[in-house]
Amino acid sequence: MGSKKIVFAFLILTTALSFGQGKTKEFGFITDNDLYTSSKNDMYYTNGLELFFRYLSKKENEKINKKITEFRVGQYIYNPRYINETAVDINDRPFTGYLFAEAGRSFFYNSESVLKTDFQLGFMGPNAFGRETQESFHHLIGYKKVYGWENQLTNAFAVQAHVLYSKKLFPGKHNDFVDLHFQSEANLGTIFDGVSTGFLARIGFKKLLPVYDSNLHDASVSAQPQFDVREFYFYAMPSVNYQFYDATIEGSMFSDTSPVTFELEPLRFNAEFGLKYRHNNFNISYSFLYRGRELKDPETNTNSGYFFGSIRLGFLIR
Repeated sequence: MGSKKIVFAFLILTTALSFGQGKTKEFGFITDNDLYTSSKNDMYYTNGLELFFRYLSKKENEKINKKITEFRVGQYIYNPRYINETAVDINDRPFTGYLFAEAGRSFFYNSESVLKTDFQLGFMGPNAFGRETQESFHHLIGYKKVYGWENQLTNAFAVQAHVLYSKKLFPGKHNDFVDLHFQSEANLGTIFDGVSTGFLARIGFKKLLPVYDSNLHDASVSAQPQFDVREFYFYAMPSVNYQFYDATIEGSMFSDTSPVTFELEPLRFNAEFGLKYRHNNFNISYSFLYRGRELKDPETNTNSGYFFGSIRLGFLIR
């Protein structure tokens, strides 16, 4: 009888110690696909996959609640509206892939403002293996064969920097279930150059966590013990984007050898809506994203705004 009590006490102690420690690391993946919104919608930004790992870093500033370091690898794939054999010479966007590795830092302030910075190195074009990925995936799931990759953009080396700043609005008017944020971001590099600005709102089905503890901007990691953490909310983020340059549409800025390129439609309206959920060490979200028309297409006049879905899974560990 005594041995059973000892085993039971050991299990209780082990469980208490496990839950009593902070979760300072998170790993997971993000998968984007237009098939997550419609089986008939397969165009423009057609697939994306990112693997990420982030961890809590030491902070020196008292105004900062958390500093998080993050690493990612990812691939994005783009193609025209029509990818069947009869339309191989009808293009309203270039075929191309973008493959990258990323390192970044995020600063979460006690005021619930956020500053995120990251840098990427990679390739656009055949070196990004977009063709191989898309053709293999379509073959694996028994989806239609893709035609037209022989027209893909030529190789371009990618060096990218990105910065995002978010500020909570009306902090003096606290509400447990609704908040509003102003958000702006900028990209600078050899592939994407542009700025965006807009508003982000959260509407909680449960009491909202502070931004520096929320999965809204990937701040779930914590050095403090967390017990029975749950968050579940809807978010909406309309924004205006001005794009100065996009190599996945215009081709490399260092050469003009790509067979199919287009002129940008620089001013766009974008929107993102979704649900985000967390239960203790598990994060999951689904997002619906709309992108306004991105290029001028005088020949076929078929290019338009488009939408796709994004699914994110994350797992917190010590």
